[in-house]
Formats: sequence, C-alpha cells, structure tokens
Amino acid sequence: MTRKRRRLILLLVCGVGLGGATALTLSAFSDNLVFFVSPSDLARENHGSHSVRLGGLVAQGSVERSSNGQPTARFKVTDGSASVEVTYRGILPDLFREGQGVVALGNMQPNGVFRASEVLAKHDESYMPKEVADALKKSGRWNPASGPPPPASTWTTSGNAAGNAPVTRSAQTGS
Repeated sequence: MTRKRRRLILLLVCGVGLGGATALTLSAFSDNLVFFVSPSDLARENHGSHSVRLGGLVAQGSVERSSNGQPTARFKVTDGSASVEVTYRGILPDLFREGQGVVALGNMQPNGVFRASEVLAKHDESYMPKEVADALKKSGRWNPASGPPPPASTWTTSGNAAGNAPVTRSAQTGS
C-alpha cells in the first residue's frame, strides 16, 4: 500500500467516525427536545407519545384534588379558545390556583387527557415567556402595542372565567 492510499483510508475512517459521532449527538438532542404548545395547538396537532409543555391558564372551577396515598389533581388548562383536561400526581406548586398561568410538562394519553409529570406555576406579574406571549398574540387575546395583558376577569371560555395573566416557570415544590 502506498503512502497516499494509507492517508486516504485514514481520512475516510476519521470522516466516518466523525459523521457517526455527529449523528449520535443529534439523535440524543432530538430525544430530549420538548415543544411548547397551547391547548388550541394540542387539539389540532397529534404529538403522539412525545413530551410537550402545555401552557395556558387554569380554568375557573376545574380543579379537583384527591389523595389516594399520593396527592392527585385534575384540572383544565385553557387558552381562551380551547381547553385540555390535565391530571397530575404529586404536590402542586404553592402558586398554583384557578385563573393563574401554568405550564405542564407531559404527554397526551389515548383517552384525550393530558398526563403531566411536572407542573410549573406563574411567579411574577411582570415576566412573560416568549412562547406564552406568542400564543396570546396568535389567538388574538393580546396586542402588545395596546399595553399589558388584560386582567383575568375579562377572559372567558365557555362560561368559565379564565385569566390571561402571564405564565412563567417556577420551581416545582416537592415531588
């Protein structure tokens, strides 16, 4: 084998190794990728068994708590035009309540209920994540040029008052 041929083989082996490492890295990133969706988006698109972050407001009168050995909560998350029923097994954040913003990490079950593995509640009136702001603008519920988001009492969904206060991430209390 000539020197040129050995160098070519070495370059090809290195290229295949680098390409394989890149493919494995990108595959790992795509497995850990979590998208933010609003209830309207979740109703339109099938996300299958992929984890998503569901963001919106806890609908008034929808929170049901039970304790069968472990605290369990059932509530609806709404964006003003659609709502999704959510179940969560664990301790809810202290700031969790009806009419407030929430982000739930989980996936949609075949029965149409969103099973959350983590629930995050709003923590500050002045901060709003880009995803939530975009969802409110897209639904026509808020125009940033007209000022801050409207108060919770002015946003209704099928007779239930639901606020569109800003939703943010906060630390999950207990687990």
